[in-house]
Amino acid sequence: MEIRIRETGAVMYESEFRAYLQANNGPSYDVLTNDIAESLGVDVVLEGPQATGGTHYQYSQRSGVEQIDGKWYTKYILGPVFVDGETTATEQEAAYHATKDAEQATSVRVTRNTKLAECDWTQLTDAPVNSALWAAYRQALRNIPNQAGFPWDITWPTQP
Repeated sequence: MEIRIRETGAVMYESEFRAYLQANNGPSYDVLTNDIAESLGVDVVLEGPQATGGTHYQYSQRSGVEQIDGKWYTKYILGPVFVDGETTATEQEAAYHATKDAEQATSVRVTRNTKLAECDWTQLTDAPVNSALWAAYRQALRNIPNQAGFPWDITWPTQP
């Protein structure tokens, strides 16, 4: 649980708040009730909703706290957030996207390679399967990096 100190706006975990009270000769308590929180000048910070939507590159990230209808909640936004520094925010975002694309492409290729390895046996001359169908399936797997949506939107071929 997190606590927000009204006077300063500082937010900390309850264990940190207890340590803060102890270090400053403040009162101790067993359970933080609404009455105790009121007497100590603090508010309990409730868990707010995660940010949703966005793109393949975005995720929900914490961005402080916010007051809604008199109660305090953790605030989440879609991230990551880029700011101008040694490189521009646009350059940082482009580098981030390139890294995420490369990670996703690697993940897809690992899955593709596993699928290929699992059906290597179908290409043996004495395999009791239609080797032409399996060869076409294997070629479709090898062609996955050529798909228009690669690496994020993949249409996996159906195994014969």
